[in-house]
Amino acid sequence: MVTTHLLYLHGFRSSPQSTKARQMAALMAERFPQVQWWCPQLPPSPQAAAAWIAQGTARWPAATSGVIGSSLGGFYATWIAAQRGWRAVLLNPAVDPARDLSRYIGEQTSWHDPDERFFFAPEFVDELRTLAVGPLAHPERFMALIAKGDEVLDWREMTARYAGAQQTVLEGGDHALSDFEQHIPTVLAFLGLS
Repeated sequence: MVTTHLLYLHGFRSSPQSTKARQMAALMAERFPQVQWWCPQLPPSPQAAAAWIAQGTARWPAATSGVIGSSLGGFYATWIAAQRGWRAVLLNPAVDPARDLSRYIGEQTSWHDPDERFFFAPEFVDELRTLAVGPLAHPERFMALIAKGDEVLDWREMTARYAGAQQTVLEGGDHALSDFEQHIPTVLAFLGLS
């Protein structure tokens, strides 16, 4: 399976300006210009984000589309991939964001532009609950890159959630996967782009 359409979903408080998103965007433009690449700025509302993702990819072919999701983007990637039958690469994916993000209700700032503010509303927690996917029907379509040194999410929870998926569990590392560049060949191979 060679990927013809690739979606990248950033995490909470992140953006298409994240290091991983920019690395992938540059790589796609340089080496795979034939692949349709989309890395949208996701709205704070999970319901709005899901609608934006679904609408923006509505015409994408199920058999040759893929998604990469980081942190909260990994949760969204699991949702869209399960719905559409896509391949998904998950980078330190959020497993239970409804639980984890309930502590962040209120005004937030963006990582990449501290002047940019948004409001994380209480109802967004319920919106996250409605997007939760049960056990994976096709774990072989998923690949997870998980760092034991993730300071935000529990690596044990991630490995359990994606049991049966192709997993790369890194000793150490961090939530941002600062060494992501060295794992790109594995990501590309999983997406049929090596």
